[in-house]
Amino acid sequence: QVQVVESGGGLVQAGGSLRLSCTASGLTFADYAMGWFRQAPGKEREGVSCIDWSQSRTAYADSVKGRFTISRDSAKNTLYLQMNNLKPEDTAVYYCAAGVVWNNKYPLSVHDYKYWGQGTQVTVSS
Repeated sequence: QVQVVESGGGLVQAGGSLRLSCTASGLTFADYAMGWFRQAPGKEREGVSCIDWSQSRTAYADSVKGRFTISRDSAKNTLYLQMNNLKPEDTAVYYCAAGVVWNNKYPLSVHDYKYWGQGTQVTVSS
């Protein structure tokens, strides 16, 4: 049984930082591309960042480039998202997901990810 669990969300002031973590069990973590997605109230879920199984490819949404950094530790079956210089528009539920393919054209597509966590809330106050 695959389980994906996010942690590290919370309330932070604009300009602050948070580090999200995601652990995955029940799968061979090193065989999966991993991604972070977010969904704000009334909006569709969108891709934030993703990283392939070998850590040779990453992708970021334009809105977070230069502020967020994705990384993974296969020895710990853990994915991270370091979020710096947070803005109120970053407020959302953040989801971690695992996928077996890397979509070169649309690497942040939600449709390519199979296993999802329950999400962790990130709230950025102005």
